[in-house]
Amino acid sequence: MRVAGGRRRGGSGAAEDAVDAESAAAEHRDGDQPGDEDEDEFDAAGEPIWLSLQVTVDAVACAAGSTQFGPWQERDRDAWMSGINSKLLGQVELVRQAAGKVRAGGSFTLITGIIGREQIRNGSAAAAINGALEAWVRSTAAELGNGQRINAVSPTVLTESLGKYGDYFPGFPSVAAADVGQAYVRSIEGVDTGRVYAV
Repeated sequence: MRVAGGRRRGGSGAAEDAVDAESAAAEHRDGDQPGDEDEDEFDAAGEPIWLSLQVTVDAVACAAGSTQFGPWQERDRDAWMSGINSKLLGQVELVRQAAGKVRAGGSFTLITGIIGREQIRNGSAAAAINGALEAWVRSTAAELGNGQRINAVSPTVLTESLGKYGDYFPGFPSVAAADVGQAYVRSIEGVDTGRVYAV
């Protein structure tokens, strides 16, 4: 199984690392060699090189994209567009560009987050972006051709990120990055489409 990543150059989040590890494990289980077609290399603009190559992959897994926290009254249009362009449109564009490179019956797995379904203080922008992406995944599942599937993984705050984000999520249970990675495995190797896996 060939699993291509959607992280951008410099991405080093715990979820991204876990998804990379699970993708490599999936390839190993199927006897493939990870990275045969430079799926993890980037061009000068920070885009994955594999998107410009003549390759076919079985799945695309993306755990990239950022949003900002803060009082909504203090967020101007540029602040909003930063998160929209990164986490929402960045993943939508990845699917658009990669659709012709994913085999018939292959899959896309994107990332959203708990803020799309649970309220936190100063999280309204992230809630809007996560909620929009989840709605898009559900709708796009009915429109993808060639039997391709699309799902999203929606984790709570990661245990590995509590030092950075824990104060935003008082009283919220955390999830280990490895468990987030397993949700990607479920999406990639399973049969679901249009699902949002809450972990």
